[in-house]
Amino acid sequence: MSGIPDFKNLVFKDTSFANLMNKRIYNVLLIATKYDAFMLEDDGRVDEQIFNEYTSLSLRYPPRFMQVTTEEEALAELKDRNFELIICMPNMDNRDIFAAATEIKIHYPNIPIVVLTPFSKEVSKRIANEDLSAIDYVFSWLGNSELLLAIIKLVEDKMNAPDDTAVGVQIILLVEDSIRFYSSALPHLYKFVLEQSQMFAKEALNDHQRTLRMRGRPKIKLARTYEEAIRIFNQYRDNMLGIISDMSFMHDGVKDPYAGYKFGQYVRKTGLIIPFVLESSEASNKVYAKELGASFIDKNSKSYPQDLRKKIMQRFGFGDFVILNPQTKEEIMRIKDLKDLQKKVFQIPDDSLVYHLSRNHFSRFFYSRAMFPPAEVLKRVDVSDYKDMDEARKLIFDLIVQYRRMKNSGVVAVYQKDRFDEYSNFARIGDGSLGGKGRGLAFIGAMVKRYPKLEYDNFGVTIPKTVVICTDIFDEFMETNGLYPIALGETDDETILKYFLRASLPARLIEDLMAFFDIVKSPIAVRSSSLLEDSHYQPFAGIYSTYMVPKLEDKYDMLRTLSDAIKAVYASVFYRDSKAYMTATSNLIDQEKMAIVLQEVVGNRYNDHFYPTISGVARSLNFYPIGNEKAEDGIANIALGLGKYIVDGGQTLRFSPRHPRNILQMSTMDFALRETQTRFYALDLKNLAEQFSVDDSFNLLRLNLKDADADGSLKYIVSTYDPYDQIIRDGYYPGGRKILSFVNILQHDVFPLANTLDEILHIGQEEMGRPIEIEFAVNINPENPEQAVFYLLQVRPIVDNKEVMEEDLTQIEQKDTILSSTSVLGHGIVNDVQDVIYVKTGAFSSSNNQLIAYDIEKMNRQFTADEKNYVLIGPGRWGSSDYWLGIPVKWPHISNARVIVECGLENYRVDPSQGTHFFQNLTSFGVGYFTINPFKGDGWFDEEYLNSLPAVEETEYLRHVRFEKPVTIKMDGKRSLGVVMKPE
Repeated sequence: MSGIPDFKNLVFKDTSFANLMNKRIYNVLLIATKYDAFMLEDDGRVDEQIFNEYTSLSLRYPPRFMQVTTEEEALAELKDRNFELIICMPNMDNRDIFAAATEIKIHYPNIPIVVLTPFSKEVSKRIANEDLSAIDYVFSWLGNSELLLAIIKLVEDKMNAPDDTAVGVQIILLVEDSIRFYSSALPHLYKFVLEQSQMFAKEALNDHQRTLRMRGRPKIKLARTYEEAIRIFNQYRDNMLGIISDMSFMHDGVKDPYAGYKFGQYVRKTGLIIPFVLESSEASNKVYAKELGASFIDKNSKSYPQDLRKKIMQRFGFGDFVILNPQTKEEIMRIKDLKDLQKKVFQIPDDSLVYHLSRNHFSRFFYSRAMFPPAEVLKRVDVSDYKDMDEARKLIFDLIVQYRRMKNSGVVAVYQKDRFDEYSNFARIGDGSLGGKGRGLAFIGAMVKRYPKLEYDNFGVTIPKTVVICTDIFDEFMETNGLYPIALGETDDETILKYFLRASLPARLIEDLMAFFDIVKSPIAVRSSSLLEDSHYQPFAGIYSTYMVPKLEDKYDMLRTLSDAIKAVYASVFYRDSKAYMTATSNLIDQEKMAIVLQEVVGNRYNDHFYPTISGVARSLNFYPIGNEKAEDGIANIALGLGKYIVDGGQTLRFSPRHPRNILQMSTMDFALRETQTRFYALDLKNLAEQFSVDDSFNLLRLNLKDADADGSLKYIVSTYDPYDQIIRDGYYPGGRKILSFVNILQHDVFPLANTLDEILHIGQEEMGRPIEIEFAVNINPENPEQAVFYLLQVRPIVDNKEVMEEDLTQIEQKDTILSSTSVLGHGIVNDVQDVIYVKTGAFSSSNNQLIAYDIEKMNRQFTADEKNYVLIGPGRWGSSDYWLGIPVKWPHISNARVIVECGLENYRVDPSQGTHFFQNLTSFGVGYFTINPFKGDGWFDEEYLNSLPAVEETEYLRHVRFEKPVTIKMDGKRSLGVVMKPE
């Protein structure tokens, strides 16, 4: 087992293709007579030909040519500009054809010089007698522009080989001393290698990666003597993809007819398995090739280029991987690409597998395709290391899976229906923007990939499988179905939805969606990802709809449901609340474009319910620190079931990731029984969504903990209340009331949830450059409760107010304030508010909360019209969907409040809320949020003072007071202090 890696410790590091081929030739100086230059350009322009050559092979950066005629002009140009290569076409009339090159080399020793001569016997004779020390290469020009491409690439390869081979890039060595011969062989060789790498680059996930992947192609080195061949071989012996050698070339300064054979013996003695192709113009030399176990090519053959191509294809790991029967050498199967190998590896017979592994064919298959991580691992494992061939198959399979996972994570791939599979993580359909959520998810994907240390053995960190339908598809849908007139008019929500559901999605999208169903095993969440939502400074969280679609057996039912969900999210851009919100944020609705995120819903199926073990929201800034927590330690709220419960302001478990053992809600038994979650949301798998409604939670069920207990999902996350002993026991015991304390995870560290959150919040905050909020879900595997996966669902910045707060608010006297609080969210000074709306505490009863909400909505509408703000004071939690806990307003109904106050009453004590979608809006609009409980001396509210003033408007439950001068509001977010001053 010596060479076989332990997969637990094996972390593939992605090859950074962007760092390959760093040294390039951008400018070429061509020294030639006008006539030669014209010949070279073949009645056209070199630039243009080279450009065409480059683009046909998807190469970037074609070099520019500068033509001069004399040595003097050349030296003048070299003085003014940088050139990476000089090509010299000597005038054959001169006695000393290489004088110019020698002279230039003295002044510019580091610039490679290539001499290009027309081919003739006369020239060959003269070259044989010349001193060529100043010249890097001599080529003979046969009139094809491919030679120029080959020269440029050969020189670039020489410059880059030392750095690039360190990453795993391979070398093909050509040993040949005949100028005429290598001048024709190199262009063939380059064309072949570049075409092949173009083919393999197609496996890359998007265009940018495709171009970069080409940089990992094998490099070609040219050796013209035995000594040079040995030197290059020794330098790059661990990176040799293959060798092509002539039989006779210079050895110790003389022509040695067996130099190629001797070089072959030298290579074989090293014990390295390297494909060797021997070429010779004498067919009798075939015996030497046989002895070396090399392929033989007759240089005199008419089909030489085709022969060379075929041998390289067979021996160097290019083209299809042909699996052979070792005895008969017959083909058993062909493997076209990585996905194909993954599918067929278990069908390869043992003896074939041994044959190909012992000849390094598998690692060569990976190397030639620039897939270095798996190639390196396979190359290091000897066949004798495997206990049997099943182990080898499994290793190859695991390597491919690991490689594809690594490649897919953190990359926005272009969705291709035949290529999206279970290892694909994030893909896009269309060319428009990904929208806010889409961008956030792509960012997290990339971030998780950069920090492999976030993963633990039993606790993976990832993002759910995601496909983003870009904004251009929204545009196409709106235009082709003519929906703008309806959408932008004054139509009610139901009618807008009806029109949208009737319209049809673009046909290309339908095919892509069908392919997506095959891969996704769980329900699909259809979320909005609008251009403005989650964008750095615009809080659009939770304004548009998110639908969940159960996984249906019948593909066409599934297609109808998913299409309807997509159209319903598109429609939600134009609902009344969204339009009101647009007005509140001074955005124009026609600037809003919608991308859509299709995402696997995290969770498990329990009969007809589907939900995750934990959903949560965490923020890197905590404005309610208790005990020894600090504001910068962050805060998390977690709950059982779908995240909607948290967003709607349900009862969650709140803890700071750096202090997971200090949980306020579990601090006393009374608290734990009263203040923990009793209901949760699950997706109803029976509801087939025959009719979509404006309410995006129409197919969610609000269940009791008893239902979860029946499903068996509570075992690892609860404590049990023992009514006889009147104590709460950690863990799950039959009978007794279950309390969602998540004790095993937070206190007993069964999974490192707190650690992971702490790291992600701090890494995320550092990478985004500002405090962040994340949404996440954790799924414990019911079959194997030791294993859990942490899914990041969303990341967005918390927009912070930067006004400096220098004053010490504790020094302000109570008699000067209308209210003061020691529990404040928000920061800064506000002095343009003249109005206060407060709920009259005398006649307050929580059964009227819904009616109070209607009154506030009406008043708020007037404030929106007048573009004024107010201070809002009322008992209980604002925005709770449970109206016994507080007044059930939505954000658009109170959007003009500048400060919101939660005021506890003697007979109505509710814990302060934090962590709903409301707070994303509060913080980003810079709205102050005060919590006071005057009945226990925590904060102060001078209601009598307000009652003594005349009301602008008064209803049964509310009173609206307006001052002549603005009141001043001061908030110190770091110390959680705030006051609203009486006007002077």
